[in-house]
Amino acid sequence: MTGELPSTPRLRREYRTIESMLRIWCADRHGAVGRTSGLCAECMELLAYAGQRLVKCPYGEEKPTCAKCPVHCYKRAQREQVRQVMRYAGPRMLWRHPWQALLHMLDKFRRVEHPLTRRRRKHRADG
Repeated sequence: MTGELPSTPRLRREYRTIESMLRIWCADRHGAVGRTSGLCAECMELLAYAGQRLVKCPYGEEKPTCAKCPVHCYKRAQREQVRQVMRYAGPRMLWRHPWQALLHMLDKFRRVEHPLTRRRRKHRADG
């Protein structure tokens, strides 16, 4: 990935998970097997975009899975692309990357509130 990587262990793990899913998708759909990066240019671009979104995530270490997140930080087109990738690669992750798949499934249980709600509550407590 060009640019900066996510700063926390949780976000780096999320990055590795989306990277693994994109590798599965790209190998099966775009024939990217054997490429040095393992991804075609289109998938590399989507991975870079996902990495940027992770770096800017307002939840940081407390980040839920994107499907459970109240803040949709992806643009519509990229959100749909990632949804297709996850729908395809998710079941295959159990065989190819079982630990990543298990941790991702456990992350779905994270509960999180909207950042504005958290900010309002903090503001009331301070005031």
